[in-house]
Amino acid sequence: MQVAGYARDVLSHGIIRSHVIVFLVDSKLVRGIFYDRSGIFESAVLNLAIKSDQLIFAKMIKQMRALPPEGLGIVPNLFATFMKDRKSLRSAEEMPQYAAADGPPSNEIFEWSEGSLFDIPYKNKTIRTVRVKRVLFRSNGIIGRGTIVMRVVCNHCNGKCDWCGKKLILKLRFPAKTRVSEQTFMDRCRELAQGDHAWVLNHLPHIYWTFDIQYSKSTPQAKFKEKFKDDCEMRVMRGSIQEELRPLSSLTTATGCAQVFYDVVQCHHWAWKYPQILHRDISQGNILVREKNGEIYGVLNDWDLAIWLNDQRDGPTSKFRTGTKPYMAHEQHGIKWQGPHRFRHDLESVFYVILLLVSLYSSPKVKAVEPDTGGYGYQEWHKQDDEFLEGKKANILLRANWEPSVTTFFCGFALWLTTLRRALRRGFARLADHKEAMEEALERDQEMPSFDYDTLDNYFSYEKVVSVMHRYDDEELKTRGSEWRKTLLGLPDL
Repeated sequence: MQVAGYARDVLSHGIIRSHVIVFLVDSKLVRGIFYDRSGIFESAVLNLAIKSDQLIFAKMIKQMRALPPEGLGIVPNLFATFMKDRKSLRSAEEMPQYAAADGPPSNEIFEWSEGSLFDIPYKNKTIRTVRVKRVLFRSNGIIGRGTIVMRVVCNHCNGKCDWCGKKLILKLRFPAKTRVSEQTFMDRCRELAQGDHAWVLNHLPHIYWTFDIQYSKSTPQAKFKEKFKDDCEMRVMRGSIQEELRPLSSLTTATGCAQVFYDVVQCHHWAWKYPQILHRDISQGNILVREKNGEIYGVLNDWDLAIWLNDQRDGPTSKFRTGTKPYMAHEQHGIKWQGPHRFRHDLESVFYVILLLVSLYSSPKVKAVEPDTGGYGYQEWHKQDDEFLEGKKANILLRANWEPSVTTFFCGFALWLTTLRRALRRGFARLADHKEAMEEALERDQEMPSFDYDTLDNYFSYEKVVSVMHRYDDEELKTRGSEWRKTLLGLPDL
C-alpha cells in the first residue's frame, strides 16, 4: 500500500517522530490512519458526499491544525532549527558538509541541519542539553524500535561537565515499556567485570546516561492503549548518551577485522556465561571498534534486544522474530519457528556478518564492483523476505558443495567460513538424525534420545568457534581472557 510507504518514509527520515497521522482520500471517501511504533490504526471511512461526514472531516482538519508539535508526532525535548526557521530545512544535496563526511547522508530525502538541540532529563530533575552534529544511523520502518543515532556535543555547561571533550552519540528508540533497558544489562556486566574479568570492559559500550520519556495520558498512544488493551503495546521513548565508536569500515587490514570478530565472540561468551545475558541482534552495524592506546578492540554494541537467560523461553513468535534479517540464523526465518533463541543462533549470525562483508566488499570501506556470490544473491539479502533468506541460508548450510566467494583483500577468511560452515552442516545433519530417532522412539514407546540443542550436539559450540577464530591467515590473534587462553591449550584446531 503506497500510503504505508509514505508513512514509513516520514518516520524514517527528517525530523524524529513518534507517529504519523495520514488521511487517505479516494474520490469522495476519506479514511484517517494513525501510524505508530506499536501498530497501525484506521478510522471508519467518511463519505464526503454526506454532509454530516463533511462536518466531521472539517472538524478533524481543524483539530489537526491546533495540535502542538508532539501531537503531530515530533518527539518531545527536540528543538530543531527549522521549527523556527523553515529555510534551514534543506535537501541533502544542498549540504556540502555531507559530501566530505565518511559515508553517505543518512537520509536521501532531506536532513535537518546541524544545530538542533535536545534536552535530556538528568539527575535531580535537572536538564542537560546537547547539540546535534550529524545523523549516523536511522532505522527504516514503522513498527519497532525506530532507532536513530546522532553524533552530539554538550551544549549547556561551557566545558565544565563530565561530558565535555568526549566523543558522544545520542541514541533514541521506542521500545516496549516493559523491555529491560540496555543500561540495566550493562550495569550488571560492570558489576561482574572485576579482576580477571575486567578485560571485557574494552568490548562493551560505555553508556554515560540513559532516560525514558513516557507518553502522557493525553497522548494518542495512551488513548489507543486504553481502547485496545493488550492488542496495543505501550512504548516509551528511551534515550542514552554513549561513547561514539568507530564502524568496521574504519579498519584498514583484514587481520584487524578478524581480531574484531574474534573479540566480539569472546565478549558474547562472557556475557552469556557470567551475567547470563543473550544479545540476540548480531549484525554488522552492532559490531564496532574502540581504539585505546593504539590498540583496536572489537565492541559488541546495542544490547536493546538482549534478554536474561532465565527469560530465554519468553522469546519471539514467528510474527515477531528478533534480530536483523540478513544476519539472523536460518531457523529464525521459518514460519513455524517459535524459539527459544539460543547462543548458537548468535554465533551463526556472526558467520553471516563475516560472509556478507568478505563477499561484497573489496576492503572494509569499499564495495566490490562485481562481487561473485555463487548464485546466493548476497546483494539482495538486505531487501528480501524471510522465505528468500531461509532458502538461501539453508542452501549454504546443508548443501555438500558450497564454497565461499571472498574478495582478494579478505582471502584469509575463506578458511574460517569453510570450517564454521562445515561445523554447522554436521550439526544440522545430527539434528535431523535426532528428529528421526525421536519419531522412532515415540512409535515404539521407547525412551527419548538426548540431544544438546544449544550446541547442535557439540558440533557448533563456543569452543568450536573459538578454535577456528583464534588464528587468522597463520597469525595468532589476541585472546583477551585468561580463561580462554587456558582453554585453547587443550583444544584441537578444526
